Amino acid sequence: MAEIEAASGLSPGAGGLYRHFKSKYEVLAAAVNEHATRTRAQIAETLTEVNSVGASLALEDRLARLCKAGLAKVREESELTRVFFRDLSQFPELVAVVREGLLQPMYDAIVTWFGAQPEYAGADEDWHAIAAVLGGAVVHYRLFQETVGESPGRADRDQFVAAWVRLALGLLPAPAVTPTA
Repeated sequence: MAEIEAASGLSPGAGGLYRHFKSKYEVLAAAVNEHATRTRAQIAETLTEVNSVGASLALEDRLARLCKAGLAKVREESELTRVFFRDLSQFPELVAVVREGLLQPMYDAIVTWFGAQPEYAGADEDWHAIAAVLGGAVVHYRLFQETVGESPGRADRDQFVAAWVRLALGLLPAPAVTPTA
C-alpha cells in the first residue's frame, strides 16, 4: 500500500490512500476496473491502427505489427500482472473483471483481426482456439521474461515475432488445386 501511496503522490505509509478507499479491495477494484476500461479502448485503437494500413502492407508485416502490439500491451500491464498473481486470488470477482475486461478482449481482438484479413478468407479454422494459442504465446513470452529474467528458449523479441508470424502464416488456406487433363 505504501508503494501505491508513493506512486500516487501521497506520503508513503501515512494512510492517505484510505481517505479515498476503505480497503485494499477497493483500491484493487478501482485499479482493475480502470485497467479493463483502458485496455478495451486500447485494443480498439490498436486494431483500428493495424487495420488502417489494410492490404497496403504485406500480410507478414501486418502480423508482425499485431504481435508487437500484443507484446507492448502485456509489457504495459506488468504491474497489474504482478498484483494479479500476488493478490487477486483473494478476490474472485476481480479475477472475473480481469478475465472479461482484459484477457478475453485480447483474444476476441485476435479472432476479429484474423476474420478481417482477406488472405484468411475461406480458412476453415477454429479462430477462438487459434487466438488462445497465439495470444497465449505472447502473454507467456512476457511473463517468462518477467519471472525468469530471460526470454523463453533465449529467443529475443525479433526471433519471437518472426516465429509467431511464421506460425500464423501456416494458417493460410491452401490454394485450390486445379485438375490437369
